[in-house]
Amino acid sequence: MEQDKERPKDGRCQRLVAEAAKVFWTYGIKSMTMDDMAARLGISKKTLYQCVKDKNDLVEQVLMCMAVESSREMTKELDREPSAIDELFAIANRVSKRLAGIHPSIHFDLEKYHPEAFHAWRKRKRAEIFSSMVANLKRGIEEGLYRKDLDVEVIATVHIARFDMMFDGELFPAGQFNMEEVQKEMFRYHIRGIASPKGVEHLEKMMKRETGKGKD
Repeated sequence: MEQDKERPKDGRCQRLVAEAAKVFWTYGIKSMTMDDMAARLGISKKTLYQCVKDKNDLVEQVLMCMAVESSREMTKELDREPSAIDELFAIANRVSKRLAGIHPSIHFDLEKYHPEAFHAWRKRKRAEIFSSMVANLKRGIEEGLYRKDLDVEVIATVHIARFDMMFDGELFPAGQFNMEEVQKEMFRYHIRGIASPKGVEHLEKMMKRETGKGKD
C-alpha cells in the first residue's frame, strides 16, 4: 500500500473510517455501496468523498485503520501478561472476539473485489504476527515454558498459517463453528506442541481457571 494512501489525515476522517469498518464487518463489503455506507454513517455522500476517493480507497483506509489498531492492542498484550503462555492466550482471545463479530463473507469479498488492498494488508499482518510470535517463543523458552529445541522461525511461520485458516469461511463456516471455541482449541493444540512439561502444567492450570470462570 503506497504511503500517500495512508489517509485519513484529520480526526474527522479517522473517526469516519473507524465507523465504516464496523459497517463493513457487520454487513459485508461487496453489497455495501457508497450510498449505503453514507446512509449507515448518517452523513452525505459528499462528506464521505471528502475523506476517500472511492470505495476501494475506503476499503484500503479501513484495513490500514484495522492494522494500526491491532498493532496497538498487540503491544498492550505483550507488555502486561505474566508469562509467554498467558500472553499468547490473551492475544488468541482478542482475535476470536474480533472474528466473532465479522461478517462471514469479508475474507472472500476482500480477496476477490479488493485484491491489492487485501494482499497489502495480509503482507503487513503476516510480518507483524511473525515478529510477535518470534518474541513470544523466545520469551517462552527463556521462562522454561517452551521446549528448548524449537526452531523459532519455523514455528512462527506455522502460526501465521493458523491465522490465515481462521479467515477461511470454507474451512470454518460461521453457522457451523463458534470462532471463540475454534480459537481456544487451536491455542491448546499449538501450546501442547511447543510446551515443555512445565509449560503443559501451566496451560492446564490456566484452562481450569478459564473453565471455572465460565461456570460463574
